[in-house]
Amino acid sequence: MKPQIITGIVLIALGVVALAYQGITYRTTERAIDLGPIQVTTEKVHTIPLPPVLGGIALVGGIVLLAAAGKKVSS
Repeated sequence: MKPQIITGIVLIALGVVALAYQGITYRTTERAIDLGPIQVTTEKVHTIPLPPVLGGIALVGGIVLLAAAGKKVSS
């Protein structure tokens, strides 16, 4: 399989995932209070937004790569 085809498939998959989820969410644990043997921790939620335009660009780019890889060059 050509690297161009593999890259196109990966871009299409990433584009679909970006359009479906529209963000990556993760949690971190931070120490709020530390008084010797007494410790209080808090959990914070962070979100990295993925704009729909990014997913659309990846999707279109993957389709273009697959279309370009499918055409044969005539000499």
